Amino acid sequence: MNPSTFKYNAVTTFTIPQEKVGQRIDNFLHTHLKGVPKSHIYRILRTGQVRINKGRIKPPYRLAEGDLLRLPPVQYQTKSSQVPSASRLKELENAILYEDALMLILNKPAGLAVHGGSGINGGVIEALRVLYPNAPYLELVHRLDRDTSGCLMIAKKHSMLRRLHDLLRCGGIHKQYLALVQGRWNPHISQVEAPLQKNLLQSGERIVRVSSKGKSATTQFNIEQQFLTSTLLRVQPLTGRTHQIRVHAAYQGHPIIGDRKYGNEAFNRKMRHQRLFLHAEKLDINVPDIKYHLAIHAPLPAPLLQVLKHLDK
Repeated sequence: MNPSTFKYNAVTTFTIPQEKVGQRIDNFLHTHLKGVPKSHIYRILRTGQVRINKGRIKPPYRLAEGDLLRLPPVQYQTKSSQVPSASRLKELENAILYEDALMLILNKPAGLAVHGGSGINGGVIEALRVLYPNAPYLELVHRLDRDTSGCLMIAKKHSMLRRLHDLLRCGGIHKQYLALVQGRWNPHISQVEAPLQKNLLQSGERIVRVSSKGKSATTQFNIEQQFLTSTLLRVQPLTGRTHQIRVHAAYQGHPIIGDRKYGNEAFNRKMRHQRLFLHAEKLDINVPDIKYHLAIHAPLPAPLLQVLKHLDK
């Protein structure tokens, strides 16, 4: 791949159209400034170079109809993106759990980012656009960490994307995960409420910590199976903060096995398991205004099943 230089030479301003209303400004910029590294997008947001109606805004800001967006000149060098391999495309095609005219749901493989970015040549959404060359619209409804497997929603219409985002904000979509954590979880702890603060390092890496200055976050934990030195939990996040399950589990002294960011490296080596044991197992979606209901189950991947069989022995 040959590096290429891309330029947006001048300050540009334009009015947000109706179909972009409700989208987060950082997500909008990821799409509008295709190929620009996430670290650079967050930098121009953080330094106030991106403005809405002449005022500074933060990454979570949601666009409103008629907003006047100002973008600074952008110049950056990046590598041309790779075309997904035939085996990767086949893997994703086989991972589709459900599809209709409004959306598709994928059992995302672990190790695959949901979208390309700095240091990542392509992710799920880029590969799906290759698989569906004639699809007029394909957008991620939410995200899963690169090392998390399981249910991932992709909207095929902007109207559906807005509905699903509204449901996510008000808790109308129920998500359930399976997580294997270090140690024996206390059965009396079924809910963790601890505010989370997101920090962006200069490298673009996100680190989340429990902090009184953070946003409220609530996670429900229920024991599925106890092992000698670990516990399999069913987890339901009641809020949607970045890395929420991973940080809340670690905060209780039970980091998820295979978690390289918030976990216990020595215990992971002892377990001989280096992959994050976090799987988005179930989705329950109910969109009342269009009488749309789905209940989707993503089976646990074979490598994680093998870990449980080993523990059982």
